Formats: sequence, C-alpha cells, structure tokens
Amino acid sequence: PLLAPMSEVAGRMAAQIGAQFLEKNKGGKGILLAGVPGVKRGKVTIIGGGQAGTNAAKIAVGLGADVTIIDLSAERLRQLDDIFGNQVKTLMSNPYNIAEAVKESDLVIGAVLIPGAKAPKLVTEE
Repeated sequence: PLLAPMSEVAGRMAAQIGAQFLEKNKGGKGILLAGVPGVKRGKVTIIGGGQAGTNAAKIAVGLGADVTIIDLSAERLRQLDDIFGNQVKTLMSNPYNIAEAVKESDLVIGAVLIPGAKAPKLVTEE
C-alpha cells in the first residue's frame, strides 16, 4: 500500500534533484532544462513508465525539458501518450533505444522496478 505514494515522491524528487545537479555550481554542465531563446532545452530520458517514471516525467515536462520515456509495455506507452500528448516522446524498451536515448540525454532517470528483485542494470558506462 505504500509503494505507490513512495514512487510518486521518488519520481518527482529524481527529476528535481537531477535538474539541480546539471547546474554548474553543483558540478554539472550548466544546463537549464527549460533552455532559453537560442539554446536547446535539456534532454531527459526516463527508463520506466510506471508510477515513479510518470511522476518524474510530470516534473521534467513542467521544468520545460525535452522528455523521452522508455518502457517495455506498448500498452503503457499508449497510456503515457494519452496522459502527456505531444509533451513527451515514448519509445519501446530495447538495448538500441536505451543506448541512443542515453547518449543524447543530459539527465537519465532510472524508474524500473521488478517486485522482489534488484533493479535491473539497463545502462552501463559503455
């Protein structure tokens, strides 16, 4: 019963804190997710479209970021398209889509849960 509200908080905090770590004074590249005229918006990739991922996307969209959500379920991706409309890009989860999205991103948020198991490692340093 506590997983859903905890996931909401975790997703929202991930986007907010991630945005802070993009600031130069926090050791980041000095990226403003909303961008400014003449400068591209920051790119956020969220791996996992469940409760945490959806809430991370809400905050990232609210901050003005260019947001991509990756999930295994085509049905969930359709639901996310309904929720966000053209505010986010959705992709099926596979090694190629993950690798390409991560390469292009300023901020990557992992929001994948397999009940009873450790979180899968979907992104490597390579």
